[in-house]
Amino acid sequence: MNRHSSISTAEEVRTASLYRRSQRRNHIETDRLFAKLMILQWIGGIVIAIWVSPKVWDDALDQKQLWHVWTAVFLGGVISWVPVLLAWRHPGRALTRHVIGVSQILTSALLIHLTGGRLETHFHIFGSLTFLAFYRDWRVLLTATVVVVVDHVVRGIYWPQSIFGSQDAAHWRWLEHVGWVLIEDVFLSISISQYLTETMEVAKRRSRLEGINAVIESQVQERTAELTVAHKQLVETSRQAGMAEVATNVLHNVGNVLNSVNVSAEAVAGKVRNFRITSLKQVAELLREHADHLPEFLTQDPRGKELPGYLVKLADNLSEPQKGILQELTSLQNNIEHIKEVVAMQQNYARRSGMLETLSAVALVEDAINLHNDTFNRHGVALVRDYGEVPPVLADRHKVLPILVNLLSNAKQALASAGGDKQLTVRVGQNGCDGVQIVVADNGVGIPPENLTRIFQHGFTTKPEGHGFGLHSGALAAREMGGRLTAESEGVGRGAVFTLELPLQSTKTC
Repeated sequence: MNRHSSISTAEEVRTASLYRRSQRRNHIETDRLFAKLMILQWIGGIVIAIWVSPKVWDDALDQKQLWHVWTAVFLGGVISWVPVLLAWRHPGRALTRHVIGVSQILTSALLIHLTGGRLETHFHIFGSLTFLAFYRDWRVLLTATVVVVVDHVVRGIYWPQSIFGSQDAAHWRWLEHVGWVLIEDVFLSISISQYLTETMEVAKRRSRLEGINAVIESQVQERTAELTVAHKQLVETSRQAGMAEVATNVLHNVGNVLNSVNVSAEAVAGKVRNFRITSLKQVAELLREHADHLPEFLTQDPRGKELPGYLVKLADNLSEPQKGILQELTSLQNNIEHIKEVVAMQQNYARRSGMLETLSAVALVEDAINLHNDTFNRHGVALVRDYGEVPPVLADRHKVLPILVNLLSNAKQALASAGGDKQLTVRVGQNGCDGVQIVVADNGVGIPPENLTRIFQHGFTTKPEGHGFGLHSGALAAREMGGRLTAESEGVGRGAVFTLELPLQSTKTC
């Protein structure tokens, strides 16, 4: 209830403001109109004083009978230029329009005098009142009407020839003229009232529309803010999904290597268990028993004579397991180094997240392939590398790697579901002068035509275990870096081609 009341009060205040603004604009425009009209009427009065006044007043236009001209020039100038100055210096003020109203009626009175009170000139008063009604202010009409009444009464009584054109005019004749003026005032007042009512209605409608627009704008801003937050959350979720996919591949490759490490460790343990330690102990015990007469034992005792040959054979038997152990230890060291490289590469991408830098497109592709190498071999995928010489790209490592890992993972899954030879081609080439293209093409299950326009939509996936984040987040990330991610396929069973375009570090390569 309080909110509704405050809204209504705000609308009323805004309506009043719009109404006053409309009125003020109308007053200023009307002031400027009368400023021009006053100058034209002043010039017209001078012309009438020169050409008409001598005829209607029976004056000769000579040096002794120029008082009509001087009246038109000086009195008309005072009447005209005072409102002109006010309209120029203080437009829109109440004083200005009331002075203009008085001056306009005085101009009519002057013109009536210069024409010798001709009836036709009296219509100038009615025209003046009509023009003054443009102010849409009944008070201006009231001021002008008072001036008309005073002028007609005074001149009708004391100088009837100046206003009625005859010295014998009846003293009550001014009442007839005033009556007609009052009748016009009635109609003009009705018109003004209707106009003001319409203006107020327009102000109310505009105020109401502004209020509705303000509410809509507020709602739009709220929704925009919500969409912005949702977009940020979506991007963050997509990025985390991409990071999770990279981490999954890292752990998968580390797990494969750890399997090899475990096999090597078991092999080393088995060979160590098979060492002929017991025989060595027996030889050592025998030598300890005959330590006091060792030369005689080795030269005269039958067992001692066989001992050197036995030691040679034992050494030969131990050298073969030693070689195997050394080989397994070398393999073990290589596998551990591979684990360190995979983890270090992931850490390197994580540290540089969110930063655009100059990168080698081929190196980026190789990093992504290294995370999949073991799975390609295990699934029998033939990997074809087609790398051209391309300039460096400007990209974010942390954004590019999940895109490439996801594309390679999708290609591997598409090939795993297809029969025949499984071939995955990765091409790197320059895209004109604008950027570099990284193409991942497979001869797998392909993409139906109706899905080509949907695969980049958030949440769209054809995999039972899929989440629909990979391609969507990849397309967003590519766009954020100034590139784009596109897909092509000739249909089901005819493979698919995904192209990642990245901008160059410099466009001055053509």
